[in-house]
Amino acid sequence: MANLKTIRTDVVGSLLRPPGLREERIRFDEGQMSAEALRERENEAVRGAVRLQESVGLDVITDGEVRRLNFQDSFGAAVEGFDANRSTIKSNERRVEGAAPGQRWEIKEMHNSGTAISHRRPVKARLKLARNVPLEEYAYVASVAKTPAKVSLIGPDRISQRFDYEGSKGVYQGLDDFVDDVVRIEREIVDSLVKAGCRYIHIDAPGFTAYVDKPTMEQMKARGEDPMANFSRSLKAESRVVENLGDVASGIHLCRGNQRSMWHREGTYDAIAERLFNELAHDRFMLEYDTPRAGGFEPLRFVPKGKVVVLGLVSTKTSEMETVDGLKRRIDEAARFIPLDQLAISPQCGFASDVVGNLISADDQKRKLELVVETARQVWG
Repeated sequence: MANLKTIRTDVVGSLLRPPGLREERIRFDEGQMSAEALRERENEAVRGAVRLQESVGLDVITDGEVRRLNFQDSFGAAVEGFDANRSTIKSNERRVEGAAPGQRWEIKEMHNSGTAISHRRPVKARLKLARNVPLEEYAYVASVAKTPAKVSLIGPDRISQRFDYEGSKGVYQGLDDFVDDVVRIEREIVDSLVKAGCRYIHIDAPGFTAYVDKPTMEQMKARGEDPMANFSRSLKAESRVVENLGDVASGIHLCRGNQRSMWHREGTYDAIAERLFNELAHDRFMLEYDTPRAGGFEPLRFVPKGKVVVLGLVSTKTSEMETVDGLKRRIDEAARFIPLDQLAISPQCGFASDVVGNLISADDQKRKLELVVETARQVWG
């Protein structure tokens, strides 16, 4: 089996939902479709996601996250304790108003709907794992795939940023108390995945770009928080989730927002890079690098030996196709600051971080995945 810590191609997680699946989810939510019928439709969608990824030759695949309404469901739909109910697709489809592809969206423009960690919410009881969603997803995709499958979990940093600790003091003493429970639950999920045979644990951590995004840091300060104290807490928590996994690979994905081809944050990695790369216990750092909002490759000089940076150079937000030559030039630029042997390539984010998906076609999606594989072949052989 390939060493998944050093593979040259990667995929962030979500794929566009196949035609009809969203409508069938609505039918299920409205009581017009059985859970068994929906599950079989989702199984079919997973098999399609596997065929697509294996046909283009990716080194690792996912189930496309087609069972999720949102990438955060790995935790939001798995735990009990939040003072929130899981929403339907109908509300999810209308979560952002007055927005257009390529622009920044603001959380305040979203309806107060969605999964437990879609907004800052309080809890009504201490969190507990009620349903191991990632394990269920892995069990099926592993049964139908020939290529190793990875599983993505939303990381403690994003979960803690979406926790209304002010309104939860009757349950948790503060953020540290809450984060301890989050880490305990997530480590339980990770251990169950490893026991089931999963060899690659992937953490989605879009919240880390909050620490380079001025508006988001100002929001933290307005709540009386120290952004860098939050950053330090999150570095420790993220590492506790994946430390000491032996030969099982772990990767962390940082991005600046990905919904309906829009973005949410901006800022380069420079201010957090040295601590990020040296304090996190991950083998692979999946970094969004498809737009100037991410800055240059200079921060990669802080990456320790033995770690791999997966350059997210291929945009999932637009149908405009990158070229192999253009991608090779960018990889060469990155290799000025980190050895080529410590680099890999992937799309910049998922193609459908929620059920609606980005505004590109299934054909665009396939061609972009093929481009990732072909570029890797030409660069690394």
